[in-house]
Parts: sequence; C-alpha cells; structure tokens
Amino acid sequence: MSDPSSKPPLALRHPSAGNLDSRPTLLREGDGPTPLPPASYPHGAELPVDTVRFAPDVDDSVLNRLFGSVGVIEGKRVLDLGCGAGGSSLALARKGAHVIAVESSTARLTQARAAAEIAQMKVEFHHSDLADLAFLRADSIDLVIAVYSLAGVQDLGRVFRQLHRIMKPEAALVMSLPHPFSLMLDLDADEQSTPYLTRTSWSEQAISWRASGDEGVTHVHQVSELFTSLTRANFRVDALVEPESVVGPSSTRIPSVHFSELADWVPSSLVIRARKEGT
Repeated sequence: MSDPSSKPPLALRHPSAGNLDSRPTLLREGDGPTPLPPASYPHGAELPVDTVRFAPDVDDSVLNRLFGSVGVIEGKRVLDLGCGAGGSSLALARKGAHVIAVESSTARLTQARAAAEIAQMKVEFHHSDLADLAFLRADSIDLVIAVYSLAGVQDLGRVFRQLHRIMKPEAALVMSLPHPFSLMLDLDADEQSTPYLTRTSWSEQAISWRASGDEGVTHVHQVSELFTSLTRANFRVDALVEPESVVGPSSTRIPSVHFSELADWVPSSLVIRARKEGT
C-alpha cells in the first residue's frame, strides 16, 4: 500500500478552469488548469481587472496601444458588445467610462451582473441579440468593443449596420476574433507539434465548442469578408493586427487555458479597428 504522506499536497483548482461549484475541486499541486478550445475565448479565462484583453497569450501592450489610440475613455459612452462574464465591462468602468454591456446569453449576463455587484462597479446591462440595438439612440456611442463575440454571429452585415447607426461620426469599433488560419488547423494526436489541415479556407460550417460549463459556436469569418462587410456598412478600416503569441519554449510567461501549440505556426487571433464614416 502506498504511503499517503508521499503524495503531493492538494491545491485548489485554478479559477480559470471553470470551477463554479461552492466546494472547489481539488488538484494535486503542479497540475495545470484544464485546457479549453482557443475559439471559446474568453469563456473560462482569468482576465485582468484593469485592462481589456482582446486575445489570449499575446503582448497586451501592442493591442492596448491600438485600443488607447481611440482617445481618453473617461466619461465616454462605451458599448461592450457581447460582454460575456463582464471582464472587459468592468475594466472599462474602472477607467471611468459609462459602459453599456450587451449579452445574448442569460447565464453569462447573470455572471456579469454578479461580478459588477461584487466589484461595486456601475455597468448598464442589457439582455439582447447583438444586432438588436434599438434601445440605443443614434449617434450616441463613443466606442464599441467586441472581444471574440462577433465570431458567434453569422450575419455580420446586420450587426455593423446597427453599430453604424448608434455610433458617433469617427467613433471606433475595436473587435477581435479567432484568426481564420487557426481554425483550419489541428494538431496531430501523436506529434503535438505538427499541425494538419482539417477544413478548407472556404468552408462555411460553424465550429462548436464547450468551455467551463458554457457552449457556443464559432463562425469562420475570412479577412476579406470582414473588410467587405465593414466597408459596405460605411466603416473605414484603419488598423489590422495579427498578433504573435508570446508563449513558447523561450518564454517565461505561463500559457493561458486557451493556449494551443498552433500559435507557433499561425496567429490565433485577429484584431481590427474600424471607424464610422458618414452620418
């Protein structure tokens, strides 16, 4: 019989592993959190409380410069489109923004409201489809962010037209999505460092995922489709970033629960900034 004293001590499961029970699951010390599908980001992620994180496992300072170039946030009306569990909404509220958060999932919205109450932060929450923004006045929003949420929308043109109506002239839309390259690949079961193609670039089939008790679908939007849809809705794309992963063999940074070895081959995320043109 093995000696129980020889076993490593128990430790609480990492918060980002999706442990929502009142009695936490225990893991042996040294075990990492359960990996989640990269396309499911940010669900199940442990997000910072003072900044918007548009993508996992990248240099946040690069994307924050892109985000910061839209101007001072304090006092601005900011729409968090698809707020999820509310991480970005709270980060924006801490910067002094008047945050309007929209979420189509009742469960996620409940989590976001609870997080805002615990943090004692004021956020205006709405349960709504991401393209149903009739409750917002025309030309009333200074900034829109969408962290991976638009990947769950098939008809992006409908969303962009609604955003154009509610945004002020020259207001910015900053959004991130799973990079279409990364969604074409998977890792070999035997050689985890070797990717292989699983779908064509033109496949229209949505990808289903599960993460931390949540589930959803990701529609693969090609860069050309995004650019065309934005242009037709009268937006001007002025920045496009395909950030490189900062997690790797030479890095001391701990990989997130959404990390994949595919990030060594292709960008995992695509970040776009577009500005409203016209009236």
